[in-house]
Amino acid sequence: MTSASPVIVSLGFGAMAQSLAASLAAGRSGLRLAGFLLPAERRRETPEGMTRWTTVDTLIEARPDLVVECATHAAVRETVPPLLAAGIDVVIVSIGALGDPATIAKLEEAARRGGAKATAVSGAIAGLDVLRAGALAGLESVTYVGRKPPAAWAGTPAETILDLAGLAEATTFYEGNAVDAARDYPKNTNVTAAVALAGVGFEKTRVRLVADPGAVGNTHELEARGAFGDFRIVLNNKPLPENPKTSWLAALSVEQAVLRHFSSLEV
Repeated sequence: MTSASPVIVSLGFGAMAQSLAASLAAGRSGLRLAGFLLPAERRRETPEGMTRWTTVDTLIEARPDLVVECATHAAVRETVPPLLAAGIDVVIVSIGALGDPATIAKLEEAARRGGAKATAVSGAIAGLDVLRAGALAGLESVTYVGRKPPAAWAGTPAETILDLAGLAEATTFYEGNAVDAARDYPKNTNVTAAVALAGVGFEKTRVRLVADPGAVGNTHELEARGAFGDFRIVLNNKPLPENPKTSWLAALSVEQAVLRHFSSLEV
């Protein structure tokens, strides 16, 4: 790690940012979350030792070394570009926002203008390194399967397709591409976006969503075939202890992205 004490700030201070703050404080890296950006109208107690910024302009004036977006897709579209244009590196957690080509173009242009870097985290899925490498030689197919208990699909179009409460066996309720899956099933947006961006894009990435009464947690399956060969990964995620709506691995991937950013050796 660097010898100085870098200033790390989060956009938002929900479960993900709070987990990052606690993990960094408990770790041996010497890194700490210095504070967060949250609009004045959003009520949130500022922990001792932290600073709260309420506008992007005042945050830019503070010149943080790294900003970690732990907020919303809207924050990626509206708040991240001015930070990049100001030369401030950003780690993006809400990568589902990158399903919009216009958003990607806006971020890339801002990063070039400011000489900054935007890094998208892997989140709750594994195998993205294989996809990125395999894509260089050509990928024939990439399929993502999301399997969750029926109750986890409440509030999505799955409710109009299945009797979630009365489901007796694992049932596939969606098969299509990542474009439609990201739009219609936002709870899976970040995972499908990560797979699509690392591999063959949103149009060509196949997605299958399953409601499984026998599932005890969220399962992500990733299969890919190409010139390199083929692989299949099955990942059973446990929830973040402090917030069961958030994947523990997703929170850990954010912390790892921060550690890698300040590391002199990336593996």
